[in-house]
Amino acid sequence: MQALSFAKAGDLSALALIERPAPTPREGEALVEVKAAGLNPSDVKNVLGFFPAYTVPPRIPGRDFAGIVRQGPDRLIGAKVWGTGLGLGFTQDGAHADYLVLPAAGCALMPETLSFAEAAACGVPYTTAWDGIRRANVGPGKNFLVIGANGSVGRAAIALGRALGAKVVAAVRRPEQAAELERLGYETLLLDAPDDLGTQVHQKFGAHADAIFETTGAWLPASIRAAEKHGAICVIAPPGMGQLTVDFPVLDFYRRGLTLIGVNTLLHDTIACAAMLSEFSALFQSGALPPPPAPVEMPLALGLEAYRKVNDGFSGKIVLVNG
Repeated sequence: MQALSFAKAGDLSALALIERPAPTPREGEALVEVKAAGLNPSDVKNVLGFFPAYTVPPRIPGRDFAGIVRQGPDRLIGAKVWGTGLGLGFTQDGAHADYLVLPAAGCALMPETLSFAEAAACGVPYTTAWDGIRRANVGPGKNFLVIGANGSVGRAAIALGRALGAKVVAAVRRPEQAAELERLGYETLLLDAPDDLGTQVHQKFGAHADAIFETTGAWLPASIRAAEKHGAICVIAPPGMGQLTVDFPVLDFYRRGLTLIGVNTLLHDTIACAAMLSEFSALFQSGALPPPPAPVEMPLALGLEAYRKVNDGFSGKIVLVNG
């Protein structure tokens, strides 16, 4: 089979397309023919050496996949599956290859409404958003603000929040980002001065936000002042941000009785992530949750070029496709 592999972390030039035998599943595992595999910033950072506590080279990277089970439990043979999770691309070989082995319980059945490329684009962004949303009790009647709604996690969060019946406001920095989200039917908020966020949110909801998903890290203090009493704030801080320092308004946090939720999908293995994918699969199936924005498809053979595009700041979603 063909696979992308790096023998040591630290430089994208270490990533190469190699030929090697397809892996053999053991008892309780499944062999998946990978049809499409998502390319996340964390995959690029993995090759660049941002995860020394996790990654054991030489390694095939890639956390997110969609494909067909070729070997494993009888109930899964021939099934279309998708998955993601800690381990893939870090402590075990990942999805940027023709074949992948993982625990059979880490394979979730794909929604019939998604293509392989669309399903592969969902893994990390949608499980990140889902983890935070469920822990923040986002649902019908809740005011839900997503800061950085133009990013992959932000896009997943606004889609999931709306599918769950929350009143969603998508907060972004630039007018063109707001215009794009408005075309998709989302109410938007153009971020201005942090001190004005509470007033802006109150104008949108007629109250403060019951839940806020802060995807940038930089808007946490302002989010605290924009949150409703007993509300929740979800925060992600991608590797590479360094030790981001913010002025945390402890008194405001205390007076509102807020809950702060750190969301990190590297805490969840493939089995836990398969359970999450299965939970919101029904939303895709019913049409309540639309497919993700169409990803850019690139062949596995151009994997190094794809990695470099993401590292250079490409704003879309790339999936590596086989066959």
